[in-house]
Amino acid sequence: MNTVIFACTHNAGRSQIAAAFFNLLADPAKARAISAGTQPAERLHPEVLATMKEMGVDLGDAKPQRLTPELAKSAQILVTLGGLSDAPVVTDQKREDWPMEDTVGKSAADVEKIRDATAAMVSDFVIRHGWERPQ
Repeated sequence: MNTVIFACTHNAGRSQIAAAFFNLLADPAKARAISAGTQPAERLHPEVLATMKEMGVDLGDAKPQRLTPELAKSAQILVTLGGLSDAPVVTDQKREDWPMEDTVGKSAADVEKIRDATAAMVSDFVIRHGWERPQ
């Protein structure tokens, strides 16, 4: 089983969205995603909760968590979002950085755009690795 960590600074928006879409799209027998942040917030951004709920994804129980070196070591791939530069370095770990706007302080319409762009990037990522759910 492969583990992917989606990481951003506060773990209150982008990384939560990415992990949620990944876990909806990927075959759970092949891969799973978790999200974390280097400076986790107390809670998810309300705009993120609302825009994900519109898609039928309830993140109401999601809690931001710190990206520790131990957590980073548990993953085969670390995807940083928006140029995160202070993520722990793990030898031999695959890493990708996806340029992505932060959701903090954005309007609902802007968060929807970020959500939709994230969904497309995650879908491509899952397909690229051959982790799609069986039909």
